[in-house]
Amino acid sequence: MTRKTIVAANWKMNTTLAQGIELFHKINVLFKGNSFENRVIVLLCPPFTHLAVLKKLLIGTPLNLGAQNMHFEEKGAFTGEISASMLLDTGCSYVIIGHSERRQYFKEDNQILAKKIRTALKNNLSPIYCCGETLEEREQNLHFDVIRNQIKEGLFKCTEEEIGQIAVAYEPVWAIGTGKTATPDQAQEIHHFIRGLIAEKYGNERATEISIIYGGSIKATNAVEIFKQEDIDGGLVGGASLDANEFISIINAAQ
Repeated sequence: MTRKTIVAANWKMNTTLAQGIELFHKINVLFKGNSFENRVIVLLCPPFTHLAVLKKLLIGTPLNLGAQNMHFEEKGAFTGEISASMLLDTGCSYVIIGHSERRQYFKEDNQILAKKIRTALKNNLSPIYCCGETLEEREQNLHFDVIRNQIKEGLFKCTEEEIGQIAVAYEPVWAIGTGKTATPDQAQEIHHFIRGLIAEKYGNERATEISIIYGGSIKATNAVEIFKQEDIDGGLVGGASLDANEFISIINAAQ
């Protein structure tokens, strides 16, 4: 199986519903005008409030719908939380798990995220599992240890078959929302390292198949150089995905 190229738009806590609908229409019009629809999986991850509406708007388009987060329990007294079945009901096929902002602001650790992975897979959602080091950890030369722990503790309870349903996103925390970006060589080094960890656990075939995407201030101006790296299979795009023209340029760079 050839691994997929994925470009995912993480709108985070941005756009009202009306603004989200307008952004979708701009992206859709531009996307349909290009010839790369079948070669790149394009994923929109809007706020939860937009999902049910975008589910209807996405019918007949090549765009896919994902969520930014979910709870690890199936249902229950968890005020304000969203379950996997709710996401499925609103048309999601993917869910972002363990974004650095969830780890930092909401104290989600690898054990919690492993539970979320299990629940997502059980409900036929494809997780995009995020990992990455802080600036302090990189400066102390701890980034390989941090990534190793995040991958092992978050993913390695999965079976060989399940790991094939997961994408990994490497997002250096120091390059998110800061305007800084890992150099192509820095990003490739970590992506290659992650693929090696997968190979050690699940074998070379699974490691070759898994999509590992980069997240960290991706822009149209740096996307081509980042995406041409051997082990980088697309991107998790934050702020740049809120501009339709910029986002389409990034998708185009992933061909």
